Amino acid sequence: MNNNTIIILDFGSQYTQLIARRIREIGVFSMVLPCDVDIEKIHSINPSGIILSGGPETVTKANTPKIDKSLFDSNIPLLGICYGMQTMAQELDGVVVSSDKREFGHANIKMAEVSILFEGVNLTEDSLDVWMSHGDKVDQLPRNFSTIAQSNNCPIAGFQNEEKSWFGLQFHPEVTHTNQGSKILSNFVYSVCKCKKNWETSDIIQSMVSSVKDQVGNDKVLLGLSGGVDSSVVAMLLDKCIKENLICIFVDHGLLRLNEVKEVMTTFQDLGINIELSEASDIFLSRLKGVTDPEKKRVIIGNTFIDVFEKEANKIKDVKWLAQGTIYPDVIESSSDGDKSSVIKSHHNVGGLPERMDLKLVEPIRDLFKDEVKKIGKELDTPEHILKRHPFPGPGLGIRIMGEVTKDRINVLQKADKIFIDELKEANLYDSLSQAFVVYLPVKSVGVVGDERRYADVLALRAVETVDFMTATWAHLPYDFIGKVSNRIVNEISTVSRVVYDCTGKPPATIEWE
Repeated sequence: MNNNTIIILDFGSQYTQLIARRIREIGVFSMVLPCDVDIEKIHSINPSGIILSGGPETVTKANTPKIDKSLFDSNIPLLGICYGMQTMAQELDGVVVSSDKREFGHANIKMAEVSILFEGVNLTEDSLDVWMSHGDKVDQLPRNFSTIAQSNNCPIAGFQNEEKSWFGLQFHPEVTHTNQGSKILSNFVYSVCKCKKNWETSDIIQSMVSSVKDQVGNDKVLLGLSGGVDSSVVAMLLDKCIKENLICIFVDHGLLRLNEVKEVMTTFQDLGINIELSEASDIFLSRLKGVTDPEKKRVIIGNTFIDVFEKEANKIKDVKWLAQGTIYPDVIESSSDGDKSSVIKSHHNVGGLPERMDLKLVEPIRDLFKDEVKKIGKELDTPEHILKRHPFPGPGLGIRIMGEVTKDRINVLQKADKIFIDELKEANLYDSLSQAFVVYLPVKSVGVVGDERRYADVLALRAVETVDFMTATWAHLPYDFIGKVSNRIVNEISTVSRVVYDCTGKPPATIEWE
């Protein structure tokens, strides 16, 4: 019997995580593995089905990622998406060509043949709006395959070998832009792979509690608590599991938002959770002095966190574990171990601990996405104001200050950010946004205040709306509101002469500036 798991083999698509998230939303556990993972590992997992992700490469060139042909001997249902479809076709002796008529964005497909993938999908005149992102296309079908969908520029927009349960889709069913994409994935998961639901919030909590108890036993656990959603939910979970054996350390690294130290300490003290404050701003700022490269800043901050935890751990007798709020996107975005996708950013929660540190790592929410963490947090009675907080990067304001991080720049950014967030809450806009913050720019601009010339700092406001943080649109905040925030910042912070608004989506930009 298979393991009621869907594996996604990652060929480097920006949407790979999203496929995994969609499968979990459907109610089945999914996991992402590199496309070149050893076939024996796949067999050891014994998945119900495998999805081959998209990717930035072209199968028409040599030395690009390819599907392991032995997968075709395993009798595991396969679904190739975009590049995944193309590598299936090529390895099965179909023909893939580069097309002059590329498709990026919305497209319309028509059904060419009945397919189990499209059962229950509501069509408009036998057609469906989908999201395309490809230059190559399958030009000739592999043997024993038939075409199930077509678009104007792609005569083979979907194919199937019904007998083998192998399918390919040139479009991306995992993105919200594809109409009824979740239904198509659901058909693959339940009708083709015969999965049963196994991924509900109550089941996840029960499994995590059991896993943590088995892992740490009666040992003491040190948790690096940031006050954000992820580490806060870990604190609530560990408190449920091990109670007095949990020691939370909240590090004031000097890169936090205004008044955040007091707010976090008060919240968790009121919850009865053991929390201690570590004053470490001086060491963080000294190590960041003169550093302007964003990746170097991330690495320095991450390493310093480890040093601080090591110091704090040495003060507490019999601590054997360090807990972290690492979540699945952190692992995937930071991965380069055989992974064909690019490292987007270094993450201080990922990569383990230095060998000199005699602590083992426990990461109970490592397999979860942000929305799953919030659902679990709600079940664990995590305070609502924490669950509703916008994401805040692990390196804090260190990566929202372009250029060198200094005390003066931190002070400016803290004040401006508080003005922005307070006004968003006052205008009942905060909860409608996915993330909002201020960025300090390493430039100065001429301004006029009263009769005086001011040559001072420039700040940027950033606000986005997103479902999954894989793609995002810039928030169309009211002009009057932006004007009010800008006026407050310039009037209340004497070292700022200009405020601008970021109107760039993701892609092409990332949500954070660094």
